[in-house]
Amino acid sequence: MKYMKEFVEKFTNKPAFSSTDARNFFSFRNGPEGYYKTVVNNLVTQKKLHRISRGHYTFHNEAQFVGFAFQPFYYGLGDALSLRNLWEQETNPVIITPRKARSGLRTFEGRNYVVHWIARSMFFGYSPLRYGDFYIPVADPEKILIDFIYYHEFLPEDAIEELVNAVDRNLMEEYLPRLNPSLRMKVIALMGGKK
Repeated sequence: MKYMKEFVEKFTNKPAFSSTDARNFFSFRNGPEGYYKTVVNNLVTQKKLHRISRGHYTFHNEAQFVGFAFQPFYYGLGDALSLRNLWEQETNPVIITPRKARSGLRTFEGRNYVVHWIARSMFFGYSPLRYGDFYIPVADPEKILIDFIYYHEFLPEDAIEELVNAVDRNLMEEYLPRLNPSLRMKVIALMGGKK
């Protein structure tokens, strides 16, 4: 198929892509209307391409890239603890997004991942982290701590201690005014009453 090699090369160099990206790729090359659907469906059938969710795909059989189907997003909670080497426990990817997406457990190629909706006002506190050949957005220690309280998630004492020690107090000082009073007080209490 014309342009197939170019298509595979272009989108293998991305952690994930949308059907709109595929459609644009072929329309810019004067491909027939709907041709991208045939290409994508054939690649999925041949198991060369993996479907993440409706209209989102990846050439990589890697669950940690599923978040790119929910942009904007960051990886958070226990997943972020593991990615930032603050916890040795193996976790499923945890995607935090302000997009209107159904929250809850989902699967990708037999592996579970979790999607959490977050208010736009709480969508902050993450930075890029190298993962394989790509950079992925991962919650910083300060936001991991805030999110564990925000989502009422359990965290063992040793993990709390490790996380509190990793927190940049100056950065947390910047984040605290963004939190509602109840959440702010809980964060301060968890940090031992020190801002």
